[in-house]
Amino acid sequence: MSAQGKIAMVTGAGSGIGRSVTLALMKEGYSLVLAGRRQDALDETVKLGAAYAVPTLAVSTDLGDPKAVAHLFAKTKERFGRLDVLFNNAGSNAPPINLEDLSFEQWQTVLNANLTSAFLCTQEAFRIMKDQNPRGGRIINNGSISSQTPRPNSAPYTATKHAITGLTKSTALDGRKYDIACGQIDIGNAATDMTSKMNSGVLQADLQIRAEPTMSVEHVASSVVYMASLPLDANVLTLTVMATKMPLVGRG
Repeated sequence: MSAQGKIAMVTGAGSGIGRSVTLALMKEGYSLVLAGRRQDALDETVKLGAAYAVPTLAVSTDLGDPKAVAHLFAKTKERFGRLDVLFNNAGSNAPPINLEDLSFEQWQTVLNANLTSAFLCTQEAFRIMKDQNPRGGRIINNGSISSQTPRPNSAPYTATKHAITGLTKSTALDGRKYDIACGQIDIGNAATDMTSKMNSGVLQADLQIRAEPTMSVEHVASSVVYMASLPLDANVLTLTVMATKMPLVGRG
């Protein structure tokens, strides 16, 4: 099918990377399902993409709640009848405090938002994609460069993002029999509200505070669009897109 006949879902579509990817997919002609906690933020994304004149469905969802996720996918199937692309992007972080000072509630909140949500959405996507005609689809997970290398004081976020890599590989393997492809995009220092503090300085591995370069979030969006555009017999398993001069590949 052409992009004009395809249905994509983006979680965390109300801001940042999720909003940018949503608008890029709209521009390519995808119909969009937008999911996230805040209905007003989702509606604002829909408004920003109105010029693309594609069908949309915005559903306020607690993505860590199995019943809420099941409702989201039931609404998607009811509205569009199928799902071709899922971008598991929603997530949160804990305060950058010492590991031993994190509360269990802070740990659990990040786990639910970053990992459990991706698993629940993947599970529901499988249930739709394996039975639709044409069969199959594509799942893209936002791994973050924290799936490769941690920042100081980031144990919950880093642990969940490392786990996303395992989920991606398991999904890619278990999806083969259903023609479901799965890949992961690891993003480094995309310029969003969440990363604005990098301009003034963030904690480094040597415990010094230094500013870090950023890149336009549009490069992330175009990368996801590329991954989504491949035929199902081809897959980008992992893709890293990052600000060229950020310190990721140097020694800590």
